[in-house]
Amino acid sequence: MKFFDVTLPAPMEKAFKDCRRHLASAAFFSALVNILYLSPSIYMLQVYDRVVPTQGELTLVFLTLIIAFALACLAALETVRARLLVLAGLRLDRLLSSDILGRLMAQSRPANTAQAMREFDGLRAALAGPAALAFMDAPWTPIYVIVAFMIHPALGALTIVGGILLFGLAMLNERATKPDLLKAQRANAAAYASQESAAMNGEVVRALGMRRSVIARHLEERGIGQSMQTEAQFKGGRFSALTKFFRLFLQSAALGLGAYLAIKGQISSGSIIAASILLSRALQPVEQLVGGWTSVIQARGAMATLAELFEKTQPLDIDRTQLPTPMGAVELDRIVVRAPGRDELVLKAVSLKIAPGESMGVVGASGAGKTTLARIIAGALSPDAGIVRMDGANYTDWDADRLADHIGYLPQDPSLLSGSVKDNISRFAAWRGMSPEKVDQLAVEAATLAGVHELILKLPKGYDTPLAPGGRGLSAGQAQRVALARALFGNPTLLILDEPNSALDAEGEASLLRAIHSAKTRGATILIVAHRTGILAGVDRLLVMREGAIERLGPREEVLAKLAGRPAPQPATNVVDMKGA
Repeated sequence: MKFFDVTLPAPMEKAFKDCRRHLASAAFFSALVNILYLSPSIYMLQVYDRVVPTQGELTLVFLTLIIAFALACLAALETVRARLLVLAGLRLDRLLSSDILGRLMAQSRPANTAQAMREFDGLRAALAGPAALAFMDAPWTPIYVIVAFMIHPALGALTIVGGILLFGLAMLNERATKPDLLKAQRANAAAYASQESAAMNGEVVRALGMRRSVIARHLEERGIGQSMQTEAQFKGGRFSALTKFFRLFLQSAALGLGAYLAIKGQISSGSIIAASILLSRALQPVEQLVGGWTSVIQARGAMATLAELFEKTQPLDIDRTQLPTPMGAVELDRIVVRAPGRDELVLKAVSLKIAPGESMGVVGASGAGKTTLARIIAGALSPDAGIVRMDGANYTDWDADRLADHIGYLPQDPSLLSGSVKDNISRFAAWRGMSPEKVDQLAVEAATLAGVHELILKLPKGYDTPLAPGGRGLSAGQAQRVALARALFGNPTLLILDEPNSALDAEGEASLLRAIHSAKTRGATILIVAHRTGILAGVDRLLVMREGAIERLGPREEVLAKLAGRPAPQPATNVVDMKGA
């Protein structure tokens, strides 16, 4: 199925088909509306051809009542038609918005499709806009042409010539404005993304005196899109004005032609006004299309962006076999990750196995790939090549959210969201249907395990204290400890901690060590990325990363001894042999 010359992916095609009832009803009402638009012409014919010659006042009264009723029905049908298109947009929103958001969040490297929700809203607005109404009115133009021919063939011919002329102007308008509008759409999307990024980091921008620089950069980026859009609007404005000129001229020409035919006795005097009205109404949809062509181009661009998003991503809800609760065995098979926008490899065919219940520390210089490795194992980032497995099952065989229930992930940046402290710790489980009592119980348990329960109780509203995006309202150390509680929520099988002590004081680090010990005691598999090796004192094995590859891997004491140039201690008998990992 094609829409705006864009081939729709199956989910979008299904959503638009589900809106057919509204669109078909709107099209049906469009037929009635366009039939009723003939009533002013008929009224003019009757007044000039029947009322005026006969001085029929009563006839005039009845004709006026009839035209008033017809126009009232016309207004009511116009209202219903517009409401149906708005309802179609709302139905489209219900059918697609969740899927679009899910696909956007599934992207590990959002590209231009990150603006998809904004463009989707623009598409819905275009669906109920003047251009959509013009598209529905255009197929009924032949009605007016036929009636014009019934009055006189010359009037019908003038209507056809006028339609061809205005249609040609519409095509020229499309060819002239489409490239600039599409470029403007992409440039504006990039400018909006830059603006949102600067706003999210407003504190840093202010502290480092970058406000004027950021504003200047944003205005330059915004100016590129605005200049392209302005140029397209100028071109479109010229075509719109030219279209209006020709339509008004043709309407006047119809009056002149009608007067000439009336002088020659070929039509009545009432037909003069009727012909002018008919021609004006016949050409009005074309004029509306030219005037609203900007929204049509933007809607087409939005359709292309959405189609790209649907083609490149998987839906959030896919029927998958429910796998049992994992034991925590993790395997990476030749994982490759490329730097965004470059061919440089961040991870180079990394293969690794972590046994259930095992703890592993990851060290290495900055840029060695430690954080990327943690993100891959946490499921936060999809590899460009290779397979990540949990208990032998490919990560893609799991429902992403169900797999995440068994994974606790603490990134370098706590990445807390707007909402209460409890919402963040519970991973917003209440919005997935978990009972409030269960949410409260598990949130308090996780906070207690993280050693942050007492700290939370001292906040203004305790667990119900609202947080701004990014965890604003908490100190860096407090945010990191709340994020640790979030990682521990539900006692996950796999715990991944990336620089978990970077913002902690002595008390916070002691709580972190207790939480790691508790997770290890209950049998969780643990991966800790750290620069400060003190946090790695209790890990079973140590992994050293270098330039995106594994440099060393083995028992902690043995690897530390090699790094220090000391003889390696004899391995304990219970150490798992991971050669070839």
